[in-house]
Amino acid sequence: MKIYSVYDPEFSNYGKIVEGYDFSELLKVLDEVSPMPTEGTEYVAKQPELMALPVAKELSENEFGGMPVELGWCNGVNTVMNGLEYHRCSELNLGTTDLIFLLAKREDMVNGRLDSSCVKAFLCPKGVMVETFATTLHYAPCSTRKNQGFKMLVVLADGTNGPKPAITIKNEEDKLLAGANKWLLAHPDSPEAKAGATVAIDGPNIDIYDILPE
Repeated sequence: MKIYSVYDPEFSNYGKIVEGYDFSELLKVLDEVSPMPTEGTEYVAKQPELMALPVAKELSENEFGGMPVELGWCNGVNTVMNGLEYHRCSELNLGTTDLIFLLAKREDMVNGRLDSSCVKAFLCPKGVMVETFATTLHYAPCSTRKNQGFKMLVVLADGTNGPKPAITIKNEEDKLLAGANKWLLAHPDSPEAKAGATVAIDGPNIDIYDILPE
């Protein structure tokens, strides 16, 4: 699998690099307050120490047009796709480590399903913030080296990834709703599928472990 860079033209269909901010304090606090799991991934939607930083207000006002946001994190060790999700808003990500994103587009879906051959990989250097568009399918990032962990800031509209609302299913997309503002496509071989998430990805469950350096 080819790994592109977020600086490559191919990334423009999935997101963009966010410029004009000083993220030094944000990166420092993120590294201090968020633990590194020894295996798997851990996600916290809202971290008080991150929410209290002045840059949190700047991102809310400038990047989300004044909408309230949540600043949290996703840390761990991962090389497998397992699933892909999307939101009704963009997502901002910033790593204290290098990150690899596995991404696809909602328009790649056919009859509510996605073939994993549509997924592309993108390397994002540490300290670089990217916006992932609302039309982009994404999930927890991958490590850039075998058995190496990652730490990543997650900025979303406030309330995203909260409890799933109790809805009456009206269409096929409703079956993908897995949380507040969270629509999830699970691969049949994933822990998410075993936990009851809707299976909507065909083809191999992408694992980039073998192509990573030690």
